[in-house]
Amino acid sequence: MGQVVSEDGTAIAFTRIGSGPALIIVDGALCHRAFGPATALAEALAEHFTVYTYDRRGRGESGGGAAPPDVEREVEDIAALIEEAGGSARLFGMSSGGTLVAEAAHRGVAAERIAIYESPMIVDGTRAPMDGDLPARVARALAEGRRGDAVKLFMRYVGTPGFFVAVLQVLPPWRKLKSVAHTLPNDFALVGEFQRGTPPPADRWSGAKAPALVIAGGKSPEYLRNAQRHLASALPHGELTVLPGQTHMVKPKATVPVLVDFFTR
Repeated sequence: MGQVVSEDGTAIAFTRIGSGPALIIVDGALCHRAFGPATALAEALAEHFTVYTYDRRGRGESGGGAAPPDVEREVEDIAALIEEAGGSARLFGMSSGGTLVAEAAHRGVAAERIAIYESPMIVDGTRAPMDGDLPARVARALAEGRRGDAVKLFMRYVGTPGFFVAVLQVLPPWRKLKSVAHTLPNDFALVGEFQRGTPPPADRWSGAKAPALVIAGGKSPEYLRNAQRHLASALPHGELTVLPGQTHMVKPKATVPVLVDFFTR
């Protein structure tokens, strides 16, 4: 394990494997190196790239858990990792991590190319917008020490079946989910403006100059597929690809060939 120090002094933990051009993987909500898809994906990509996985602030072995949500701080964390990687890197973000990658590119980090898997946006009427009080309800549950309730509120909103949530609570992963529940406000800070059911302004990501690949799952809900289409058209150098048979829980064997092709052009 290595560490970089972000601009505000927060230590960000990372793992580096493989060889070749630098590629940084950015996790979505509730995930970190010890829990989530990034490690398996990194292992599959290590033949082609020097792959960096890291714990977003407040998660795993990174600091910053007590700080209030601030998108700029998370962008600075990515900038610190890029500096560690030699001053430029490719970025791949999943779910809210994809939103963070788009935001980092828009704010000028040294990304050579970026790829995004299903940034969680609602840009039309194919799904009801997020309840405006949901972030406050999650924050209240966290303030009262009800981490499990915070996770349940989030999982219900993203469409996790109720029976699965009930079963999950008696399984070992539930403890890991609760351990990072306090970082959910960071994800709401990232994606909240894109959950209103209307498309963001056409110039929302005008600062993202890097070539960008936006990826959707062919079996994902219509609202997610429509959102990726919008994001690809809004990014100045964006393109869209759809992976047949994939959902939001995409498998590495589906993404790796697409990422290798895009990042090695």
